[in-house]
Parts: sequence; C-alpha cells; structure tokens
Amino acid sequence: MKPATILLLDLFPANGLSKAVREILETSLRLAVKIEQFVVITDAGTGPSDHFKMVSRLKPSILFLTLECTSLSETVSTLRSIRAESTDVPVIVVVDACEPHVMLELLREGASDFITCPFEAIDIVPRVLRLLEQSRQEASPVRALKERLGLRRLVGESPAFLSEVNKFPVLARSDASILILGETGTGKELCARAIHYLSPRASKPFVPVNCGAIPLDLVENELFGHEREAFTGAATSRLGLIHEAGGGTLFMDEIDCLPLLAQVKLLRFLQEKEYRPLGSMKMRQADVRVMAATNVDLEEAVRKGRLRQDLYYRLNVIPLVLPPLRERREDIPLLVRHFLAKYSEESDKQTADLSQDAMHMLLVYEWPGNVRELEHVIQRAVVMCEQGVIGTKDIYLPRAQTRAAAASFREMKAGMIEQFERTYINSLLRAHDGNITKAARAAQKDPRALRQLMHKHSIDGRSFRSGA
Repeated sequence: MKPATILLLDLFPANGLSKAVREILETSLRLAVKIEQFVVITDAGTGPSDHFKMVSRLKPSILFLTLECTSLSETVSTLRSIRAESTDVPVIVVVDACEPHVMLELLREGASDFITCPFEAIDIVPRVLRLLEQSRQEASPVRALKERLGLRRLVGESPAFLSEVNKFPVLARSDASILILGETGTGKELCARAIHYLSPRASKPFVPVNCGAIPLDLVENELFGHEREAFTGAATSRLGLIHEAGGGTLFMDEIDCLPLLAQVKLLRFLQEKEYRPLGSMKMRQADVRVMAATNVDLEEAVRKGRLRQDLYYRLNVIPLVLPPLRERREDIPLLVRHFLAKYSEESDKQTADLSQDAMHMLLVYEWPGNVRELEHVIQRAVVMCEQGVIGTKDIYLPRAQTRAAAASFREMKAGMIEQFERTYINSLLRAHDGNITKAARAAQKDPRALRQLMHKHSIDGRSFRSGA
C-alpha cells in the first residue's frame, strides 16, 4: 500500500475531538500505514474557502472532518462544499453525538463513514485501512454480480418499502451498526445481505446466525469458539462465527433471544472489537460489522430485562423498519409475478399468470407471514396448477375465505387508496423534514389540498421535523 496523506480538518476545535483523533492517527495508524504527510487545520484564522482550497491542493488519501451536529443544514452545507471541491477524497466525519437521520443525511451528501464518541483506535484504524484499499482497487466483476443479484430480489415500488431500501447504498458506505426491525417474513436477512454486498466488505463473508435457533448453553461457543479441552468433550479447538466473518458482516437474527451473559460479551466485542474464545487465556481481535434483527419490540424487551439497555443502544445506531406486506399491498402483484417466474422456471412449467379472482384473494388476505408466506403460496400454486393460469382452486390461504368473500371490489379499492394516501404522505413529509410547502411542490399538489389529506388521515406534519 502506497504512503498516505492524512488531512484532519477541525472545524470545531472547542469540542476537543481533533485532539483525540490526532493521537490515534499519530500512534496506532502509523504502525499500519506509512504516513507521508499529516496535516491538521483548525478554523482559527482561516475561512471556509481556505479549508476547501487546502483539500483541493493537498488531495489527501483520507480526510477527517470534525463537526458539531447542532445545525444539520450548516453541517450538510460544509460537507457538500468539500465534496464539490474534491469528489474522490474519502471523508470520515467525526462528531460527538448525532441522531440517525443526521447520519443518513451526511452519508447521502458523500461522507464515506462517520465516527461518534466514545471512540478508540479500533474504531478508526480499520476504517482507514479499508478506505485506502478500496480507493486502490476497482470493483471486481464478482462483487458487481453479487450486488445485482442481491438487489434484484428486493421487489417492490410502494413508498413505505422504497423509503427504507433507498437507504441501503448510503448505509453500505458506513460501518455503523444497523438494527433491522420487522415482522417475520418481511425480508430482514435479505436486506442485510443487500447492504453487505453493496459495501466495501462485499468480497468478505456474510455470516448469518439465528440466535433463537441455538441452544442456550452453546451460544457463546457458536459465536466466540473454544480451545481444546475448554469443556468436557472438547477434543479439538473450534473457531466461532465471529472469526468466520472476519473482514465481513455478522448478521444476528432474533437478537432478543441472546442470553444475558452472551450479551455482555457481544457488547464488549462491539465496543473493543476483541473477544476471548472459551477456555482461552488470550484476547483475539476481529474486524467485523454486526447487523442485528428482530421481530419483537426491543424497548419492551429492555424494560422486561431480556435485553441489556447498553447493548440495545449499541446495536440501534441506525434503525431500518421493514413494513409488513399488508401495509404495502400495491407490491403484491409485483411480488406475485416475481415468484411466478422463479418457480415456473424451477418446475419447468409455463405458468403465465393468475386469474382476477385469484389475485383478488391475494390482495385481501392479511398475510401474517408476510412476503415469505406469499412466496410459499405461489410456489404451491405453481406446483398444483394444471392449466396455464392459476385460479382460486390453486390458491391455499388459511383463514382467508371469509374475508375474501366479504370484500367487494369497491371496498378493496377504497381501502387500498386510503392506505396509499397515508403511506405516500408519510414518506413525502419525512423526505421534506415536515415542510408542507416543499412537500406539496414535490407532489405537484396545492398545499391546501395536501393539508386536507393530512387532516383526513390524522397526520401531524410537526412530527416529521428534525428533533421532533
């Protein structure tokens, strides 16, 4: 790896962040990277234009930018100006504290990653090494293929779904912990895979583990591994899943099922990037990004003592909330066509489409198992169908018959329109920070008409403003 030029641009010297970053860069980083030049600039005696010219002139390998997130617009404006001067310089933003929506905005404006307090060398050095390696290499054909395959499986055009999926490329640039929330069958692991394969870690392993499927007395062994003779029957040593995911991503589903003792050890790993295998006297380190998922209310789990509060905060840096299928019914026809094509090819059958009655059954069903249940229903229908078009007799939906018979076309249409309006307005206001005038302009609607729709669905625009 060629010598690196590091630029530390300290726009808020009063918060003392640059001093802590500088100490790590001048000690720990020099052990891993040959630093050709290290420049520190504070805002004392210089203006913004001088900062940006310095970035353009030095063309650093990495730019560290210390900011204060008291004003989102000022922070974003600073970053946007720097990116305009030097589009190819990786920028790591360092802040004392930051809300998730601010982090997302910074990443959207071109930040390569961000670091929040408290931080240590293990939080900075791997990020720098990975960004330097990434800038040196072009994306491989294998990685590009994995990205396309991962995103191809994310089917949907509803605002509720796209508002979360559109965050993936942004989140992939960061190493921040992500907590994916959603009911069973909404595609939490699929989303985690997509983020992994869009990230610089794409060439490294993606290791999924279901915490609820591991016996309680084996959880620590599965995660951290063990040494030979660590316990009765341990004839050989065993590497754990954290070691297996080295350099890549560990996806922990049903995180609420993790025993409390294992939660303590996982918290230490998240904080220090180090762990101790069972029976070992030595600590080991691993560069692994952790994503967690659950289908339960974790705040309730914290209140009941099933999940440590400090672990919850450490995992929930950026939350992703996947909507259930009943809240994105407009995606059902798209998903049906996707699964029809998939299982028709697997079964070597020419199943063209669904009848109107069959599609109606699918649209009015509540889908407690979400997308996974829909996939299994279509798979069974393709296998059982003896004609070119799937009819109602080929569709098996438990508990669906009475609802399907009772719902008329007019009732179904009215319900879907109401659901679309509510979902669209929520997404629109969220995208424009609760500003009704801007939201109406983007929707090409009169502000008064938008307010009437908000009143109809009991939507308060103030709840979408920053800091609300």
